[in-house]
Amino acid sequence: MSDDALARLAQEAGLLVRWEDAGGAPRTVSPDSLGAILSAMDLPCADSAQIADSQERLKAGAAASTFLTAWTGERVHLVSSSAARPRLMLEDGSASALDAVYEGEGWSLDAPLAPGYHRIETGGGAVTLAVAPRRGFTVADAAPGRHIWGVAAQLYSLRGRRSEPFGEFGALADLCRSMGGRGADALAISPVHALFAADPARFGPYAPSTRLFLNVLFADPSILFADTPAGAPGGELIDWPTAGADKLARLRSVFARFQTQAPRDDRSRLEAFRREGGEDLERHARFETLHAHFHAETGARGWQGWPEAFHDPAGAAVAEFAARNAAEVGFHVFLQWLADLSLARAQAAAKDAGMAVGLIADLAVGMDAGGSHAWSRPDDLLHGLSVGAPPDLFQPAGQDWGLAAFSPAALRRSGYHAFLSTLRAAMRHAGGVRIDHAMGLRRLWLTPQGARPTEGAYLQYPFEDMMRLIALESARARAIVVGEDLGTVPPGFREETTSAGMMGMRVLWFERDAHGGFQPPQAWSRDAMAMTSTHDLPTVAGWWRERDIDWMAQLGRKASQAGPAEERAAREADREALWRACAEAGAGEGLQPPPSGDQAAVDAAVDYVARSACSLAIVPLEDILGEVEQPNLPGTIDEHPNWRGRLPADSDILLQEPRVSARLERLAHERPAPGRPGREPAS
Repeated sequence: MSDDALARLAQEAGLLVRWEDAGGAPRTVSPDSLGAILSAMDLPCADSAQIADSQERLKAGAAASTFLTAWTGERVHLVSSSAARPRLMLEDGSASALDAVYEGEGWSLDAPLAPGYHRIETGGGAVTLAVAPRRGFTVADAAPGRHIWGVAAQLYSLRGRRSEPFGEFGALADLCRSMGGRGADALAISPVHALFAADPARFGPYAPSTRLFLNVLFADPSILFADTPAGAPGGELIDWPTAGADKLARLRSVFARFQTQAPRDDRSRLEAFRREGGEDLERHARFETLHAHFHAETGARGWQGWPEAFHDPAGAAVAEFAARNAAEVGFHVFLQWLADLSLARAQAAAKDAGMAVGLIADLAVGMDAGGSHAWSRPDDLLHGLSVGAPPDLFQPAGQDWGLAAFSPAALRRSGYHAFLSTLRAAMRHAGGVRIDHAMGLRRLWLTPQGARPTEGAYLQYPFEDMMRLIALESARARAIVVGEDLGTVPPGFREETTSAGMMGMRVLWFERDAHGGFQPPQAWSRDAMAMTSTHDLPTVAGWWRERDIDWMAQLGRKASQAGPAEERAAREADREALWRACAEAGAGEGLQPPPSGDQAAVDAAVDYVARSACSLAIVPLEDILGEVEQPNLPGTIDEHPNWRGRLPADSDILLQEPRVSARLERLAHERPAPGRPGREPAS
């Protein structure tokens, strides 16, 4: 077997054998890494015969595709051995004329102008043709002629009218009403994907069990029974194991009460929800029941730790277990229904308060390999490979996020069923969705299980197909789409996503000119979401007073290649540059405040972002409140209180504080809602 033959197979499978690192230096993936990744992709490559067989399987899989995507009116090539003229059936059931030309190996035809999932019938079978509008739903569609604003909230951090140990959908609804009343049009939230109900110690929102269902601990039982007792309010940090177990116990009490006291209409709604959820919901409820059982019995964290008979979700052992534990399975169905109803109420509260967009959901990049999706729908995923990032200046060893990803071959083979299900789940009760690590739509860095991140490679995904489907689903759901395009961005990526209507992210810290200065706000991209910071980056107050540098020193790490003294000197220069930029933009007045004067810096930064040319400005609540600590410090687990911090008081009380209220008024002035006075938006 030659390295050249191995490299050809890798390229045919979508792996980038050669790539450029963050510094622009060319890199080549080693044959050992290629072999390990190909084997994990079920493409044996130990010798020439295996390579040839794997190549034939790839060709056969591509030829067997019965799903095509296109932009409206785009010319499409349909592979077909039949010379019989194809027939087009539109999604609404009507037939449509088809201008098609046979070209030997298939038909060339124009996609219809009507977006939708249409059907082309040929002599050899039928093909689904997903036709997307040229752009998805945008801010211009949601709020014509306006530049809008909103806040970003870590849901668990909220304190609402009900005293709870962590934020839930009821507190989110309260915040929606408050922010809508102040002129906000959007409220971005942290991921609310299902985690592991029986193991609340696993609370990281970006490592879900499945993205198809919700974190039931966020369900608001008061929407069923107003007198449901609340939990203990908790302190500054959430004790997830204790608080999660307590919430689950209280939800059991609500379920017991529901079974005896619920009105007939609510029972009917639950039954309808279960029918509509179908096999996916049933398997997820069974997973939660099995996970709770084996976690309590053996400490198993995922399905791989269960007895082998339970590895098959369609097997006899699982069916028998589910029958014996039907009440428990029903409890988990009920929890999903209650969580779904609670989230729907929050989005309704946002829209009723006048928000043009409302909630912007957060779609995590992958899922836990031991979780519900990997067990329920194993054919959707790549097994034995973990999503991460290659080495760069900040992470010389690379990153392994421990997440499973979709299989590109399975996506094509299934007509993108899993991808579409995931998008629809995210958009179900939201006016927008933020796609975490959006570059993964084009390529993901994957590392074989047990290997170092440096031994990984980029796997390419069917980017054009996925972008068309995002645009189509965005238009159908009337939901804006934001792609997190921070980090190493592939050439042309932003241009292509913008063309399809996906907004990028423009974060204050990274909007620099060629000399390291801060770009003036009017130079920021219109088709993007402006932010002061994100959950993985320092807050404005923390950055101004060097809290992030303090953390790195405390952990014995380096925030860059420079030493601590050089880092602090560089930060002082950055403070001067930011204050100068704010002053020039009219967002900061007077002398530059010292590091201890972080609140004046927050005022200026919020004003600066509010003045940006971006059609949407989102400021994290941490910056609205002038908080110093960031929600998450990447690369830490227990060293930093990631995903545990709470706001100091009820959001309504906090938003009335003079300095906080002034920041909201500045956003509302720069980006006024209808009927409110304010400045004309930047062009």
